[in-house]
Amino acid sequence: MTVVDLEKGAPQDAPQDTPGTPVSAAAETSDAAAVAVLPDVPRRIGGVTRSGVLSVSGAAASGLCVAVLLFGELAPFSGALGFFVTAYLSFLGIYAVLTGLEEDGQAVRDRVMTVVLWSAGGLMFAALTLVVGFTAWRGREALPHANFFTQDMQAAGPLDPLTHGGIAHAMLGTLIMIAIALAITVPLGLACAVYLNQIPGRFSRFVRTIVEAMTALPSIVAGLMVYAVWILNLGMQKSGLAAGFAISVMMLPIVIRAADVVLRLVPGTLTEASEALGAPRWRTVWHVVLPTARSGLATAVILGTARGIGETSPVLLTAGFTAALNADPTNGPMVSLPLAVFNFVKSPEPTMIARGFGAAAVLMALVLILFVIARVIGGRGPGHQNKRQARRAARASRRDTTRFAELHTPGLELFETGPAEGDVGTERPESSAHTGPSEGDGHAERPGRGAGNGAPSPDAPAADNGEQSPEDNASAPADGPLQGPPAPDHEPRTGGAGGNTDPATGDAH
Repeated sequence: MTVVDLEKGAPQDAPQDTPGTPVSAAAETSDAAAVAVLPDVPRRIGGVTRSGVLSVSGAAASGLCVAVLLFGELAPFSGALGFFVTAYLSFLGIYAVLTGLEEDGQAVRDRVMTVVLWSAGGLMFAALTLVVGFTAWRGREALPHANFFTQDMQAAGPLDPLTHGGIAHAMLGTLIMIAIALAITVPLGLACAVYLNQIPGRFSRFVRTIVEAMTALPSIVAGLMVYAVWILNLGMQKSGLAAGFAISVMMLPIVIRAADVVLRLVPGTLTEASEALGAPRWRTVWHVVLPTARSGLATAVILGTARGIGETSPVLLTAGFTAALNADPTNGPMVSLPLAVFNFVKSPEPTMIARGFGAAAVLMALVLILFVIARVIGGRGPGHQNKRQARRAARASRRDTTRFAELHTPGLELFETGPAEGDVGTERPESSAHTGPSEGDGHAERPGRGAGNGAPSPDAPAADNGEQSPEDNASAPADGPLQGPPAPDHEPRTGGAGGNTDPATGDAH
C-alpha cells in the first residue's frame, strides 16, 4: 500500500490501488490526478479586479473613519495636514490586511507599493493642476484683452485699467534672452556631453565633477559673476546680451548632465558596428550616436530651457528693468517675463496683480510651446520613424542601391570560359563552352570551365590503369605526337589519352 500526499484542494476520492493493480501504477495514477486538478496559474500583476476595487474602497473608507475618530473623539488632534496623513497611513495599513487575506506576502507588498506610487503620481498631478489653474484663474481678467499682448507699459500706470498697457516688451525680451542662451548652451553642452561620453579619462572625470557641482549653483551667483566680469570689469552696460550670458551659465550644467545620461543609453553595439565598418570616431558620433539619442537630447535642451527661462535674479542684475519695448539686446536695458511678473505682483493695485498673473500664464504657455517644438524636432524614440522620416530613409536606400550597383557592375569574369592553355585538339571559341565532350577532342570528358593555365577542373575524374593524366596531357607540347589518332564520331575510339577500348565488344569505357 503506497500513501500519496495530495496537494491542497485535490479531491479526496482519488483512485486507490486495488488488489489487482501494481503499487507503482496506483501512485502514478494519483499523481497524475493531482496534477490535472491543480494546474499552474500565474499570478496577476496588473489590471483591475473586483476584489481589488472592493479592498481599496473599503480600506479608504476605514482609514477616513479612523482619522475622524482620532481627531474628533478619541485624541486631541487637530490640523488638516495631520488629518490627511493619519487617514492615508490608516488606509495603507487596512489595505495591506485586506490584501493579505487572499494573497501571499509578495503580492501584498506589490499591491501596497502600487497604491503608494499611484498616490504619489496623483498628488503631483493635482499640485501641477492647482498651480496652473490658480494662475490662469487669477489672470483671467487680463488675458482676454488684445492690448495685453501687443502693448508695453511705457504709457500705462498702476491706476490705468486693463485696456491700457501690456507685456509685449517682456515677451520679446524673454525670447531674445533665451535665444542667446540657447545659441551658447546647445553647442557647448552637447559637445561637452559627447566628450564626457566618448573620451573617458582623468580629465573627463574632473569635468563631470565640475558639471555636477554647477547644477546646484545659485542663480544669484551666476548673475553676480556676469555682472562683475561684463559690466564692472569690461565696462559694458546692462543689456539683454549680458542677461543671456547669465542665463546660459545656469542652463549649461543642466544640459550637459542630462545629455550625458542620454548618451550613455546608446547601445555600444551600434558604435562598435560603425567603427568595424571603418568609420572614424567623429562620423560615428555624428551619424550614429547623436541621431539615436536625438529624442533624449531634445528633452535635455528643454530641461535647461525651463531652468533658464524662469530665472529672475540674474536678469535683474544684468539686464536692468524698463517699461518700454527694446529689441536691441546689445544696447539698453531689457526686461523678461519673470522679472515683469515680480514687479507686477508686488504692487498693491488689483489691475497690476492681474497683469502679473496674466504674464505668468503667458510664461507657462511659452514653455509649453517650446516643449512642443522640441518634441517635433527630436522626433520619436530610437527605432520609431514618422512618415516623413520613413520616406527620407526610403529615398536614401534607393540612392545607396543605385550607387552600389554602379560600383559593382560586372566588367571581368572571375573564371575563363574559353579552352585552357595546353589543350590538344580542335580549338573552340569562347562562346562554345559546355560540360559535355567536344568533337575532335582527345579527352574523354572535358568540363565547360577550367581553372586556366592547363589546370584540370576539380570535377575531372582521376586517371588510372596506366592512362595519361590530364596534367601530363596539358603539359605536353601543342605540336607533339599523339599517342593515337582521334577516332571518328561514328566509330568507337581505339586509343588515345581519353579512354580504353574493349577488344571483345569494341565498346569504349
